[in-house]
Amino acid sequence: MATAVLTAAPARTYQIDAVHSEVGFAVRHLLSKVRGRFTEFSGAIAFDPAAPEHSSVSFAVQAASIHTGNADRDAHLRSNDFFGSETFPELRFTSTSVTPRGEEHFDVTGQLTIRDITRTVVLPITYLGSATDPWGNQKVAFETAITVNRKDYGLLWNAALETGGFLVGDEVHIALSIQAA
Repeated sequence: MATAVLTAAPARTYQIDAVHSEVGFAVRHLLSKVRGRFTEFSGAIAFDPAAPEHSSVSFAVQAASIHTGNADRDAHLRSNDFFGSETFPELRFTSTSVTPRGEEHFDVTGQLTIRDITRTVVLPITYLGSATDPWGNQKVAFETAITVNRKDYGLLWNAALETGGFLVGDEVHIALSIQAA
């Protein structure tokens, strides 16, 4: 009787499709929340659905591409009060491990760098599936959302309010919807 030997195929590498992806955020401003997005980003995902622990991701966002729908606010966010996009042009994430949490859920641990300050974060990833587009390109999609404290990354500017408290909240909710080919 012959014995079949199965060898693990390496993870397939996909490039993030910025046209069909979104990097968004929300932060409290006075009473409500300001929402925005970054329009320029890139990265690669090495993904093996049969052995997700062998997968990895690297991702870079251009800080100057911030867009909140208000030119003055966007200019302030690009300034040294916040992102300092001329000095610190990129926000980066590089994974260090992937832990499966079910068939379509993974914890991706990695290093998030903003303003050259790096912290370890865990992204709870949902794998949305794979498909072949009408042009024969294999696509995969993922979503995640986390909350970070902006002060942990040197985004310290704020204004005290006469009624107490501050103008800008510390917690920033970040949401990514990523399609890669």
